[in-house]
Amino acid sequence: MATTDVAPQGTGGQLGRTRIVNDMSIQVATVNGSGSQSSNTVLLRAIFQMGVPVSGKNLFPSNIAGLPTWYTIRANKDGYIGRKKEIDFLVAMNAETAQDDVMSLAPGAAVLYDEPLALDKLRNDLIFYSVPYDKLVATVCPEAKLRKLVKNMVYVGVVAQLLTIEMGEVEKAIRKQFAKKVKAANLNLAAAQAGFDYAKASLQKRGAFYIERMDKTAGKIIIDGNSAAALGCMFAGCTVVTWYPITPSSSLVETMIDYMKEYRIGPDGKATFAIVQAEDELAAIGMVIGAGWAGARSMTATAGPGISLMSEFAGLAYYAEIPGVIWDIQRVGPSTGLPTRTSQGDILTTAFLSHGDTKHILLIPCSAVECFSMASDAFNLAEQFQTLVFVMSDLDLGMNNWMSDPFEYPTTPIKRGKVLDKKDLEKLGGFARYKDLDGDGVGYRTLPGTDHPGAAYFTRGSGHNDKSSYSERPDDYENNMERLNRKFETARSFVPRPEILKGTNAQIGIIAYGTSHWGIVESRDQLRNEYAIETDYLRLRAYPFTREVHEFIEQHERVYVVEQNRDAQMLSLLKLDLKPELITRMRSISHLDGLPLDARSVTDELSTMEGK
Repeated sequence: MATTDVAPQGTGGQLGRTRIVNDMSIQVATVNGSGSQSSNTVLLRAIFQMGVPVSGKNLFPSNIAGLPTWYTIRANKDGYIGRKKEIDFLVAMNAETAQDDVMSLAPGAAVLYDEPLALDKLRNDLIFYSVPYDKLVATVCPEAKLRKLVKNMVYVGVVAQLLTIEMGEVEKAIRKQFAKKVKAANLNLAAAQAGFDYAKASLQKRGAFYIERMDKTAGKIIIDGNSAAALGCMFAGCTVVTWYPITPSSSLVETMIDYMKEYRIGPDGKATFAIVQAEDELAAIGMVIGAGWAGARSMTATAGPGISLMSEFAGLAYYAEIPGVIWDIQRVGPSTGLPTRTSQGDILTTAFLSHGDTKHILLIPCSAVECFSMASDAFNLAEQFQTLVFVMSDLDLGMNNWMSDPFEYPTTPIKRGKVLDKKDLEKLGGFARYKDLDGDGVGYRTLPGTDHPGAAYFTRGSGHNDKSSYSERPDDYENNMERLNRKFETARSFVPRPEILKGTNAQIGIIAYGTSHWGIVESRDQLRNEYAIETDYLRLRAYPFTREVHEFIEQHERVYVVEQNRDAQMLSLLKLDLKPELITRMRSISHLDGLPLDARSVTDELSTMEGK
């Protein structure tokens, strides 16, 4: 078979172009359930081990097996780890999507394909590499039933040769991936080596893209946001977890189960925690509230459909003032929507979740590091303000592979908030559960089991006065609701403050949050370099908004709010918070196709709106 079936023609081809080193997007198109996850992880980690910043994003179907799946590795010497819109190197292993995958590429891209697909006839402006995978895998894998899985590791070796990824790093990555399975590691290494050797002997390198060793990943780790969140919750002192499985949040609790079994078993061999799979999301949040009332640090993890089901219980926790933490790993809705696509579509719903006048604290991480650190923030704020705190992650952050700094060991003590103990009660003689003594809207509480007759109190989701006695008096209800609002206003001074990055004499501001951050960082450089547009950037980290958010908007002529939903949900929240004269400065840039936000889309839309 020819090493390169079709040479690129015209200006789009890569022949004769300057070498492009450590700046590319590699997409592997396979089928779900074929074992490609291990192969893709090995490829990602091999590049990472060569010191090149990377990220890995998995686009997978919502069925169990058989449908198309795409895994995209972004390698970038400048540290850009958001999704890149263009694909530079395609590994086409799925017959069902191969033609569409090839036709979507820009001229000059490279295609590595399985020989029977005969993709070289489709276009003449791409670089094609054909590989007889079945023949190669048969030489290293005697068991026919295993070849389907091992076959994918062959393309790892071929890609390593074509992109000059060191085979020693591939072996290291394979050994790590199959650390407890020596036989499997040896088999997969043999498959990768077969691909590498075939490419070296039979394929002529013709593309412009190369991976070369650098030193920008020293001390870094590869982790997904859900695993980071699980670690963070354990370190935050969480002892009760209740959940109902739902994509993309399930792996958070599944990972936490493993961590807690390893690190939270007492000297007597008994667990010091309770993790309960409930019959549904309603039961899960009900258990969280019950455990929170009893004094445990409790949490659940869910996604948009679960959030919808938790609405009534969220109102109970808000009005009865019971702490708890809910991780919302957002996905595309409404209804079932696209369960395996990412979104920021639950912002507005969750901020006001439940009927009546309700406001909830939201924390919004953008990285694995913040998934870890905001876990402690969430539990501390929940107990400080005696309320639910929602951590608004998303599928992109929760389930994908991210390069990250190691997490810092928490040094801040656990904060239980205004809890009266036996000595306090002996001095006071009693207390009014919902009375605001300090002007911050937060009352004092006791924990059931405290050894004092005054420790017990009723918790009411119906009308009550400051002593928690049942009341339908209009003034009691109004006073209670105004106090709850005062408590929410107090939270503005305690939630995580935004991150602000300044340009040079910028008149334009950008506001974004969560995983949109990574596209914005890159887009700001594109806007500066390609259109001479300077921008300042504020990354929201929490709701309610702090004073810095208002000041940022006041300082700019136009402010673009970038978010991954259709209806500009965060912009709507901002408008409710702003002075009327500031609202006209706001602009919306929405991204809603379910794919992680890419920088080019932001750059194109913002520059167009600026008349460039």
